[in-house]
Amino acid sequence: MTTVKVKFRPSTVEGRPGTIVCLVTHRRITRQITTSYKVFPHEWDEEQSKPIPADNNGRTAIVQSITRKLRSDMERLDAIIKRFENRRHSYSSDDVVAEFRRAGGENSFFNFMENAIVRLRQLNHIGTAKNYSAALGSFKQFRGNGDVSIDSIDYILMEDYQAYLISNGLVPNSISFYMRILRAVYNRAVEQGLTEDRRPFRTVFTGMEKTLKRAISINDIRRIRNLDLSLKLGLEFARDLFLFLFLCRGMSFIDAAFLKKSDIQNGVLSYRRHKTGQLLHIKAIKQIEEIINRYSNKDSPYLLPVIIRPGRDERKQYETALRRVNKSLKIITEMIQLPVTLTTYVSRHAWATIAKSKNVPVNVISDALGHDSITTTQIYLASIDSTVIDRANELIISDLQ
Repeated sequence: MTTVKVKFRPSTVEGRPGTIVCLVTHRRITRQITTSYKVFPHEWDEEQSKPIPADNNGRTAIVQSITRKLRSDMERLDAIIKRFENRRHSYSSDDVVAEFRRAGGENSFFNFMENAIVRLRQLNHIGTAKNYSAALGSFKQFRGNGDVSIDSIDYILMEDYQAYLISNGLVPNSISFYMRILRAVYNRAVEQGLTEDRRPFRTVFTGMEKTLKRAISINDIRRIRNLDLSLKLGLEFARDLFLFLFLCRGMSFIDAAFLKKSDIQNGVLSYRRHKTGQLLHIKAIKQIEEIINRYSNKDSPYLLPVIIRPGRDERKQYETALRRVNKSLKIITEMIQLPVTLTTYVSRHAWATIAKSKNVPVNVISDALGHDSITTTQIYLASIDSTVIDRANELIISDLQ
């Protein structure tokens, strides 16, 4: 039996961080893997053998990053040991350590992607970092936590991964989601000269399969607005937030969650999109002001009660609120039997579709949504609703009758 333990070795120099090491023991022979991870004594939990974020001294993100990397290393060691055990040949702790070092050098795909995720978090691209983590987690499951060198990424491996995803019931767009993220990381490695481009993604699906997205009408919006939810406060708040997003030209929920009272000046609401950083200005019309006044909290700097504990894990508060609001919107969908399940994102679809039906120019819709280009808006609108095309078809075939 082989065991792996994580230990902390304090620095011999006072005031300097110590080093985290992994001890691999097989048949009573122990070998040490000295990591590059450095933490201070107060950042180490001896009882649980893991790093712990200390005070908000700027090192919290660093310690969290070390924790994730250490967890990845442990998963990799576990996979290596399992492979040795399954071969049913004798091996030593030296063999385990050698294999770990061989697969985990600078050319390790897992390590390279972990570093890309850390960088995204440092840039505060939290949503993108989560997507990258999900893709890496999926790829690790496919590999049985066995790392692979960047040079070993080829079209055969990617075809095998695609087959694995299909066997697990993933639809084409979900497969493409993972593949495009892995391709972005691989391309970054190519740009940095870590490998030559072997175009490993050329035979797998990285496109977008069109899905039918039925948008709700202005009559549906009116029905949602007129619902009497005064005795169901949770549903009422979700409904009002949905309307707020719609009234604010299909604003994204994350942008609404972080709006501050200081963002309204002289009757104009100004904010930067979290996704693109683009600055948008919206006239705070009467209906918008009514919703704001209904939920205004004089003790909070925020416009809406989504972030209710300012300065305390605000991202988690936003994510919890998003789940809660979408759950309530689903109940509202069933109450009035809408043609599509309501989510905060449906308000954006609805605004764009209704604007298009009113013959609002595409460039105006593009500016309103905060898209980077009109091309993005055209693709967006094309995927939302097919009812116009359906009506045209009915008009044509009516002559056959």
